[in-house]
Amino acid sequence: MQDNLAQDLEKIFTTIKDSSLHIYQILRNNMGETTQSKNSTGDLQLQADVLADEILHKAFKTLECVKEICSEEQEMSIELHNNGIYKIAYDPLDGSSLMGANLSVGSIFGIYRGEFLPKNLVGAAYIVYGMVVGVGIASKLKEGVDYFVFNGEDFKLQKTLFLKKEGKLNAPGGTQKYWSKTHQDKMNNLFQKGYRLRYSGGMVPDLHHILIKGGGLFSYPSTTDAPKGKLRMLFEVFPFAFIFENAGGGATDGKQRLLELVPNHLHDTTPCFFGSNKEIEIAKR
Repeated sequence: MQDNLAQDLEKIFTTIKDSSLHIYQILRNNMGETTQSKNSTGDLQLQADVLADEILHKAFKTLECVKEICSEEQEMSIELHNNGIYKIAYDPLDGSSLMGANLSVGSIFGIYRGEFLPKNLVGAAYIVYGMVVGVGIASKLKEGVDYFVFNGEDFKLQKTLFLKKEGKLNAPGGTQKYWSKTHQDKMNNLFQKGYRLRYSGGMVPDLHHILIKGGGLFSYPSTTDAPKGKLRMLFEVFPFAFIFENAGGGATDGKQRLLELVPNHLHDTTPCFFGSNKEIEIAKR
């Protein structure tokens, strides 16, 4: 079974890498134009969101091992192959509202063997579209996060990412006036200790930054305007929780491990904290 899993994951990760180049071409010719439609949670869709979703849908359809896909841009999941084994939940273009400012955006993928539950994750990946196209890959078959960069011809492994026990970056999400006093105090305490603010408004580039630098904290807490958080479990939170744990860090909702949560709906959200172990302990206190 492990041999089959390795082969299947390799096919899926290769498809993600290939798709990233097609999506990158879309981004280079798109300045953040909106459509007249909204996604399943009421966000106004950008043309790039829709096109990226179409590219990935078509790409995953070529893989017979993929039974079902679920996109943040779609209300319901879509069955691809009845005899498939894996289900993939993905955010085709995270942070696309930043495109007009020429900031990095990304894509996020969770690969489930069985139902869309975090205990069934066997792999996860993210793409960061910046000066270059980079792809981070994690699987249950090995520790660490393999980070590949496209060099103009193919993807080359740049390094395998691991988190230190603690870092010095702090990426706090959410509008500050809606933070609880407890969260505000925690963030201020980190800055008093010398943590540096690194927050672009894009989940993928900010989490990638922490992974590359070897530690820190990314947070999107419960707020008065979004008590259950803003980020979606299946498409964003679970894949990155898997990635951060694979890199030797942690991920929590402030009380419990994110990979122990059970969503009731495909688009459920949760407060979330990702980081190296010292910062996760601070988040849970």
